[in-house]
Amino acid sequence: MIIGGQLYVDGLGCNWGLQATHPLSPDIVVQLMKDNGFNKVKLFEADPGAMEALGRSGIQVMVGIPNDMLAGLASSVRAAEEWVQQNVSNYLSRRGVDIRYVAVGNEPFLKTYNNRFTQITYPALQNIQAALIKAGLGRDVKATVPLNADVYQSDSGLPSGGNFRTDIHDLMVSIVKFLNDNGAPLTINIYPFLSLYADSHFPVDFAFFDGNASPVVDGSISYTNVFDANYDTLISALEKNGFSNIPIIIGEVGWPTDGDPNANRQLARRFNQGLLNRINQNRGTPRRPTLPDIYLFSLIDEDAKSIDPGNFERHWGVFYFDGTIKYPLDLGRGRNLTAAKGVRYLARQWCVMAPDADLLNPNLAQSINMACTYADCTSLGFGSSCGGLDARSNASYAFNMYYQTMNQRSGSCEQFHNLSIITRIDPGFRDSSCRYEIMIDTGRHAQRRNPGTSSAGKTMAGSFVFWAVVVLVLIVCGCLN
Repeated sequence: MIIGGQLYVDGLGCNWGLQATHPLSPDIVVQLMKDNGFNKVKLFEADPGAMEALGRSGIQVMVGIPNDMLAGLASSVRAAEEWVQQNVSNYLSRRGVDIRYVAVGNEPFLKTYNNRFTQITYPALQNIQAALIKAGLGRDVKATVPLNADVYQSDSGLPSGGNFRTDIHDLMVSIVKFLNDNGAPLTINIYPFLSLYADSHFPVDFAFFDGNASPVVDGSISYTNVFDANYDTLISALEKNGFSNIPIIIGEVGWPTDGDPNANRQLARRFNQGLLNRINQNRGTPRRPTLPDIYLFSLIDEDAKSIDPGNFERHWGVFYFDGTIKYPLDLGRGRNLTAAKGVRYLARQWCVMAPDADLLNPNLAQSINMACTYADCTSLGFGSSCGGLDARSNASYAFNMYYQTMNQRSGSCEQFHNLSIITRIDPGFRDSSCRYEIMIDTGRHAQRRNPGTSSAGKTMAGSFVFWAVVVLVLIVCGCLN
């Protein structure tokens, strides 16, 4: 399909997350999407910069409402009307943003939330839909709720046994009926990677689309991948409850490239290429052959995301944080991935462990801890892209990530008790998946404080990363013997 001179794969969308210390310019991201044929995008919030950049771009938008806003929207129709006016009507009329959906919350029924959003999601959905109708947008903009695939299950272990989760069954039926009555789609996030991550005995080939797995036989249907089996479990749940024809959107699906032994570029390419091949073939699943709209997760890495689910959370992007290509993908019709254009970087210099610094220095562990508290060290974890570095390279990686995160600010490489120096020689290894980054020049040097003098910025690391790095350093240098 050709739109405005751009070649698009029908039904291909992406998620654009904004939790990054050095985000790309919104205009660069929008051009990146257009250059690579993404004609749909899902945002997790109505970020003004992103929304304005999407104006008159030809890209359809699903704009999200964060979970922490649901309570206010559920309790006040007026609040819902104000949100729609500010974040939908305003951008449609004044900026020409092609908003098609409002995503009310994000996976609000996850069991880890302990029912925090269970009672408020449906009322918030109702109020947003009512506000869209009042604004005269009810026909063109639909409200939906992106849900995790854990809202349905199968007691038999087969797709044909699918039904909604017992504790939220009636609520799910009410929500699906509401969506159906308003001509809105049901949005589901499916993650084959998490099946593999959660179960060491999960058959690896069953996570992918290339047909190498032993099939799961369900009556007359044989399933050779978990995506089809998972999706058809949902279809069975919908059919059992009288909604066999409701449209479905896959709100998130993808594969991370770092932060876990099964998160690497090779497996990510295998998964995403298989997914793209199905999209290009317009092939659905055995129980629903019609291909749904699919939003790939994710477009770009986000180095400030929470790592509570796992270190891989910061590495879902098809592109690195700066819009460079991680691995090749055939987009179909002779097109391959295209990197972001016009990206500006900080100076070509790195902060590394000084050659004469002693690995037995008692300040080393503390210095690494400080660096990884304020910068992203998830690539140093076990089985990750930089997990095999020696002790000196480990420390250099941590020091440099801090230095780059601080925008190479004067004094930021001197935080480590005389253990570090600045070098203009790339400390990375040729042909290695481990990257010693240079950050994007966001032009905001003056606005970023040095968190070494404050506790306000301690949102980056997590104790797992720190202790993985420190223990590795101690083992390599022989300090635990």
